[in-house]
Amino acid sequence: MWAPDNGDGTFKNPVINADYSDPDAVRVGSDFYLVSSSFNMAPGLPILHSKDLVNWTLIGHALPRQIPFDHFSKVQHGNGVWAPAIRYHKQEFYIYYPDPDFGIYMTKAASIKGPWSDPVLVAGGSGLIDPCPFWDEDGKAYLAHAYAGSRAGIKSIVVLKRMNIEGTKVLDAGTIVFDGHDQDPTLEGPKMYKRNGYYYIPAPAGGVATGWQLALRSKNIYGPYERKVVMDQGSSRVNGPHQGAWVNTAGGEDWFLHFRDKGAYGRVVHLQPMKWRNDWPVIGEDADGDGKGTPVSIYKKPTTGPAQPRVNPVESDEFDTVQPGLQWQWQANPMAYWAHTNVSAGTMRLFAVRVPDSTHNYWDVPNLLLQKFPADEFTATTKLTFKPRLQGDRAGLIVMGMDYAQLSLVYRDSIIYLEQGVCKQADKGKKEALTSLGTATGKDAWLRVKVMPGAKCKFSYSYNGNDYTDIPGEFTAREGRWVGAKVGLFATGVQQSNDAGWADVDWFRIE
Repeated sequence: MWAPDNGDGTFKNPVINADYSDPDAVRVGSDFYLVSSSFNMAPGLPILHSKDLVNWTLIGHALPRQIPFDHFSKVQHGNGVWAPAIRYHKQEFYIYYPDPDFGIYMTKAASIKGPWSDPVLVAGGSGLIDPCPFWDEDGKAYLAHAYAGSRAGIKSIVVLKRMNIEGTKVLDAGTIVFDGHDQDPTLEGPKMYKRNGYYYIPAPAGGVATGWQLALRSKNIYGPYERKVVMDQGSSRVNGPHQGAWVNTAGGEDWFLHFRDKGAYGRVVHLQPMKWRNDWPVIGEDADGDGKGTPVSIYKKPTTGPAQPRVNPVESDEFDTVQPGLQWQWQANPMAYWAHTNVSAGTMRLFAVRVPDSTHNYWDVPNLLLQKFPADEFTATTKLTFKPRLQGDRAGLIVMGMDYAQLSLVYRDSIIYLEQGVCKQADKGKKEALTSLGTATGKDAWLRVKVMPGAKCKFSYSYNGNDYTDIPGEFTAREGRWVGAKVGLFATGVQQSNDAGWADVDWFRIE
């Protein structure tokens, strides 16, 4: 859907036009690996791979389910995995991630594809966010992190704590090494590096939508730290460019990966050139030479060796493998009986699991199978066969956010109907408005949503796969809590007996 590689030795931003917020990355040999926030979605902690920092593929997740398991068996919008950090240390990959309600965890693996260790609580407490480990040349280990004001009652500071050498627990209460209250409100997301005798803490400030990228430096790890704004929006169209990762190529080029907030499309990933001037990083293009860069839109690709295939994180799924594609995530820790693939039939069966009694709409339904919006414009189409058992069984296609819209088959009075549901302010518990589109002609249906610029969505349906009927009106997608809108599949019930109905999904295609 999106091709950041222009095929002529240049790239265009964003390099990942999908909601991989708070990116952090590391290079190991000639391979780059990126992780991002995943909040309440499961599996969590997505891992992406690239050879050239432009063409990225999704290769796995480090967190199959979130802990505590019972807590995340219910939908926890905006909670869970916040901004993580990935490092490669002594031939092992380490990922540190914060849960703002429980503390900072660590998981590690000898191979990037796992298996990943069970998460270890490195620093417990409410409001601890955005961790980054650092192993110094003298063998000492540290953990830098920030605080979430919503939990801790304070924000805009960076704290440094000693860790044991294994990186499994902090050893002290920590020391404030930088206070951003005077010039850098909402300072967060610190990363830590060392270069030419300086300790560097790149950190975003000013808020997601309108902020800037800060760099802190000191000859002493505990400071005092000098500050400098090294990138902001300037004259570009890239709002709030900040929070990310400094990486270098095997040939010594420096680059910076960060996100940009695009509302319903989420927080997409940009790549910026990075230079050093007087031992300060300059990120983006510095046309006036003041040491503060602005984001590039088109730029020469990193020099990383042979040309790489033009790829993007996976989007479509034919459901012809044992596991569904890596792009799919549930709204909560999944149960084994929610779904399974049938390789011989090339389908995925979603069971019409009864929705929790506490739900007012689909906002808090855990068994929604969703993926990120992959571009500004796309069409998602799915073919499914509906086999209900009980009154109120329903299955269909959904665009999910704080407002949502769904198109589905529903079983009522021994008849299958087609309905559209729209819910405004779903996050506030508002009721879904349903519109009947008549009796379905059978159990098979082709359901489609076309997403246009501005996240405007046009739904349509077919009963033969060729002739589609547009549904009047448009729905404008909204972001979720700290995330972009998502598109995907669901099957639900409102009753429970000794078995459940289902929908067999033949395929899900993004075009």
